[in-house]
Amino acid sequence: MKRLLTATLTSLCLVPLAQAEVTRVGFATEPYPPFATTDASGELHGWEVDITRAICEAAELECKLVTTSWDGLIPALTGGKIDFIAASLSITDKRRETIAFSDKYYQTPAALAGAKGVELEPTSEGLAGKRSACSPPPSTRPMPGAFPRGDPARVSDQDEANQDLFAGRLDATLADRLIIEQFLESKEGQLCCEMTGDVAHDPQTLGDGIGFGVRQDDDALRERLNEAIAEVRANGTYDEITARYFDFDIYGEPDT
Repeated sequence: MKRLLTATLTSLCLVPLAQAEVTRVGFATEPYPPFATTDASGELHGWEVDITRAICEAAELECKLVTTSWDGLIPALTGGKIDFIAASLSITDKRRETIAFSDKYYQTPAALAGAKGVELEPTSEGLAGKRSACSPPPSTRPMPGAFPRGDPARVSDQDEANQDLFAGRLDATLADRLIIEQFLESKEGQLCCEMTGDVAHDPQTLGDGIGFGVRQDDDALRERLNEAIAEVRANGTYDEITARYFDFDIYGEPDT
C-alpha cells in the first residue's frame, strides 16, 4: 500500500500543470506612434499596447502580443495564426464581410486645417466652394460625403493633402485630429496653416471608430472583449492610460 501511494504521488507530480490558453493578439509591424511602436529589443510600446493589455487583464485573458505586416493581419486572423487584431483597425462594412468587430475602443475626432487667416467652418456650408481634400485615413470617410457643398480634390494620402495645402492648391484638408496636429507642428505647417476646428461627430461622416478584429464565428471572445472595454472605461483605467499619451478624449462620442 505504501509503495502504491508513493507511486501514485510520484505520477501526479510528473503530470504537467494545465497550461492557461494563450490568446494571440496581432499588432502591425509598421510603427504607428503613439499607438504602437517596436523598440530595438522587439518590445511593443504605445497607447494601444497599454490599453490592449488592460483589456486583456479585465477579460481574464492571457494575451501574447505578436506582430505581422499590416496587410497580413486579416489573413493571419482568418487563418488562425492570431486570435484578434489590435492595430487601429477601422470598423467598416467592407471588413465585416470577412471578419467581425468588438465594440469600438477609440475614435479620434476629425479636424479641419486651412491656411492661416482664412475663416473656415468644418461644415458643408462653411466649405461651400472651397477646394478641400480628405485622404483615406484610419477612421474618417471621404470628404465628398461629409461636405457635399465643397469642391473635393482627390489625393493619394494625407502627405499629399498636406503638401497641396502648403502650396496653396487646397483651401482645407480633413483628417484625424492627431494627423492634423502633427502636420501643424512641422516646419511647413507652422508657416502656412492652422486648425479651424473639430468636425462634429457623425457616424455617417466619420465612421464607427476603431475596434478589435475577431473571427466571425468567435462570438465568445468578442463578447469578452466588449465586456472588458466597458469595464476599463467604467473603472477609470481607460482614462488613466489615455492621460499618459493625449490631452483630449480619444474615445470619441459614446455609442447610442
